Amino acid sequence: MNLRKPNANEATFTFNRSKNVAPPSGICSKCIDGCKGGCEIWLSSFRGREVLYPGPYGEMTAGADKNYPVDYSHLNIQGYARGAKGLPEGVKAGPDTAVFSKVNTETEYGWEKKVKLKIPLFTGALGSSEIARRNWEHFAIGAAISGITLVCGENVCGIDPNLELDNNGKITKAPEMDRRIEIYNKFHEGYGELLVQMNVEDTKFGVAEYVSAKHGLETIELKWGQGAKCIGGEIKVKTLKRATELKKRGYIVSPDPTLHKNQLAFNDGAIKEFERHSRLGFVTKEGFLEEVDRLRGVGFKRITLKTGAYSALELAMALRYGAEAKLDLLTIDGAPGGTGMSPWPMMNEWGIPTFYLQSLMYQYCEKLSGRGIKVPDIAMAGGFSSEDGVFKAIAMGSPYVKAVCMGRGLMIPGMVGKNIANWIKSGTLPKSVSKYGNTVNEIFVAYEEIKEKYGSKINEIPMGAIGIYTYSKKFKVGLQQLMAGSRNFKISEMSRKDIMALTEEASKISGIAYVMDAYNEEAQKILEE
Repeated sequence: MNLRKPNANEATFTFNRSKNVAPPSGICSKCIDGCKGGCEIWLSSFRGREVLYPGPYGEMTAGADKNYPVDYSHLNIQGYARGAKGLPEGVKAGPDTAVFSKVNTETEYGWEKKVKLKIPLFTGALGSSEIARRNWEHFAIGAAISGITLVCGENVCGIDPNLELDNNGKITKAPEMDRRIEIYNKFHEGYGELLVQMNVEDTKFGVAEYVSAKHGLETIELKWGQGAKCIGGEIKVKTLKRATELKKRGYIVSPDPTLHKNQLAFNDGAIKEFERHSRLGFVTKEGFLEEVDRLRGVGFKRITLKTGAYSALELAMALRYGAEAKLDLLTIDGAPGGTGMSPWPMMNEWGIPTFYLQSLMYQYCEKLSGRGIKVPDIAMAGGFSSEDGVFKAIAMGSPYVKAVCMGRGLMIPGMVGKNIANWIKSGTLPKSVSKYGNTVNEIFVAYEEIKEKYGSKINEIPMGAIGIYTYSKKFKVGLQQLMAGSRNFKISEMSRKDIMALTEEASKISGIAYVMDAYNEEAQKILEE
């Protein structure tokens, strides 16, 4: 099975010259002295570390393309011809009452003080990457009017050019964080929330104290990595001055902008950009529990944790320590993932893929529950883009998984909506859009619905936000149809029996019944009547 083609990919602007490629290495079967390009080895020979990253930075999102042996496509959703679970109390199930539009897609998470979502989705961490900053208004308002949680990712304060610190290195002013929170709050209506993510540097700067004291945020999220990488957040910096500034703030910057040789290389034009990295975290049970207690002391009502595609050991730690800390949500992000800028080899070759990771998660949750230990509410992340995948993840993780964290799948509608607005303004609508109309109310099927609800405030809602809202409406209807077909009229009614494994390998990994075995025992009893 060809899981991935190394040494060439569109994400890194590399390609093989030969039509025949050696599968293990990705090297052309005939490598010619004098070749003008351009595989990864060829480009790396003179651009070096730059080739580790997809690009162009700030103008794209990137997701790994490795084809894993088993994924959620190896599951199918069960359909039934009778019953209806989760209808409102007192409503008798029947053809006139059990219609798909009656399915309730709301979910909630939290240990005690719950957060409700209109659909079981929330955004991936939109942090210090340029694409998150530039599109924040679209993403934030879109999440708010769609009734889902918005995650403000790590390092937002730390890279703010206008950040002000006191003599102890603690934040006194963070305009970019202020902007982000204020934009979301302007349209927040009680569903979802904005939670800020915090890594090693954020803790050092006092991000938690700042957003609690100034903005009264109720939730903070700790981070142990993500599905795309385990080495901390990264961005690229185009100027020597900016790279040096971030170095002085305590970030790891590569190449080191304070070294004379690198300054010369930058001035010569050889080094064209610098990378800003966050530090690796080091987790201990005692340290983790102490940090949770400290954050509660700061005033946060909910503490959440985002962890990545680490080994089974770290997964067990997150579940067990999270249970003891009474976390309000644990987001488990499987490989491959990727929304902004992660090293391309790491995106493809690092970590446990989501399907396998969720299978382990379920086993561990069952073990803890069997011991009488309540586990935190869980969200899965890593490669989801549509309602069928979300259905499978929630059913496969039932009753522990409450929602799915979706990165690029929720960013794309925001960027599409924004670009449509720009194309209308410049008179350059592509035919792929203009075939539906030439004005926003013709193009966006949900525009009049939003306009009716918000009245004159419609002018404050950017088109990217309308794109996210429109996508969310499609997602809701699609999920309602799938749920009605499996006779689940509430998210909480979904179970592992509502999906089946199409391959025996998927069944073995997940514990989901193989298609030829699912309900077979019950079917035999009917045949024997």
